[in-house]
Amino acid sequence: MSEADPSPRDAEWLAREQARLDALPLGPASESFGHVVHAADGIARIAGLPEVCMGELLQFANGAMGFALTLDTETVEAVVLDDLPDLGAGTRASGTGDVVRVPVGEALLGRVIDPLGRPLDGRPAPACHETWPIERPAPAIIERDLVSEPVETGVLVVDALFALGRGQRELVIGDRATGKTSLALDAIIAQKYSDMICIYVAVGQRASAVERAIEAVRAHGAPERCIFVVAPAAAAPGLQWIAPFAGFSIGEWFRARGQHALIVVDDLTKHAATHRELALLTREPPGREAYPGDVFYLHARLLERAGKLSAELGGGSLTAIPIAETDAGNLSAYIPTNLISITDGQIVLDSRLFAANQRPSVNVGLSVSRVGGKAQKPAMRQFSGRVRLEYAQFLELEMFTRFGGMSDTRVKGQLARGQAIRALLEQPRFTPLRAIDQIALLAALEDGAFDTLSTQDLRALRSKVGARIDAGAHDAITAIEEGRTLDDAQKSALIRAVGNG
Repeated sequence: MSEADPSPRDAEWLAREQARLDALPLGPASESFGHVVHAADGIARIAGLPEVCMGELLQFANGAMGFALTLDTETVEAVVLDDLPDLGAGTRASGTGDVVRVPVGEALLGRVIDPLGRPLDGRPAPACHETWPIERPAPAIIERDLVSEPVETGVLVVDALFALGRGQRELVIGDRATGKTSLALDAIIAQKYSDMICIYVAVGQRASAVERAIEAVRAHGAPERCIFVVAPAAAAPGLQWIAPFAGFSIGEWFRARGQHALIVVDDLTKHAATHRELALLTREPPGREAYPGDVFYLHARLLERAGKLSAELGGGSLTAIPIAETDAGNLSAYIPTNLISITDGQIVLDSRLFAANQRPSVNVGLSVSRVGGKAQKPAMRQFSGRVRLEYAQFLELEMFTRFGGMSDTRVKGQLARGQAIRALLEQPRFTPLRAIDQIALLAALEDGAFDTLSTQDLRALRSKVGARIDAGAHDAITAIEEGRTLDDAQKSALIRAVGNG
């Protein structure tokens, strides 16, 4: 064998590489890319990319991701989703031909993730087999069903006076540090024994506050049926902007399979501020309070995605509890009025009630549910009808008593009943009440059993009433579970159970 002849091993390698080259498709190929002209504050201005579409996902050479927000004649304004320090002028950028997507599926249950589905809990990435776009059209009217099934929050003042239904959008609004997040977490914890999947979306919150919320659910609720989508204040503005949309897509995946999901967005005021920040950085014209003109459409297209699907589409539901923050109780500010007009009611928390140790600090006069009794169980509707009227009358009478004593016996009776209602509506955090417990307490209230009790005695009684009802009111429990009103015998049994508590 001469030195020029290849060895058998070399000949085999040459034959394999020749076959691989012969199999390659030959022809012209094109690639569209641009370069970053300027990058700062979470916005990258890119020259080139004439074929990029609005909202298209972009890939940068340093590994960062972004999406096109504004299309100009010569440049593209992109929102960067990763806060990488080496993204600067000259960085190569290319379009992906796709939109921003989030992983969906049961693998997310019990996990803490960012809006792109990346794990934040120190565990491996969720093994999801599907990804859904974060922007999806809301169900059409013909695809929806009536909101008639209750969402039991376990909070008496909500379930009795401002009932939520599966598929409803109920706004929780109030000043800073009035218990908005606590009320929403109570609703999540109350689903411990229900069939609802819970999604908590944190937008622009402090990392310590998010950790406390997650630990509260883990300690008192069912974290294995909860998903936490976290974009804290330290995250890139782009991640904070897409967080609510990603959470809704995750919830819609469960709804599409006939399941029921509850999503809490904490909060949309900070989301609107992030939207304003990105709009001003991309030189969009400002409007009222410097918000861009599409801020109403931003939240409308988000919250309209909640709803209950018809039986033909599986009958699943997605219930939304967005949170909004007011300044000095000003409900007429721009973002609060937008959200109030979009949602199906609002629960207003009052800083003065909070300071007076009324927890939860729900302002009964300003709060409303536009679904209300239609989503209540018949037995709950049977006893809750007069509570709100009697409580409103008590608040007016109490205001007049500050100017002098009331000698009328009837007025004194109304004051005693109102004080009992107020004490009954007080409820510590993370102590949800079952529907049967709430109905029993309302029945005893209507019977006058609490008119002479002190607040301390009422709190002690409330903590024991559940076991007594389970032991001595089986017929009433069955009637409530079957969706029937209570007859006199069942009502008497409930009242006796409460009295013996």
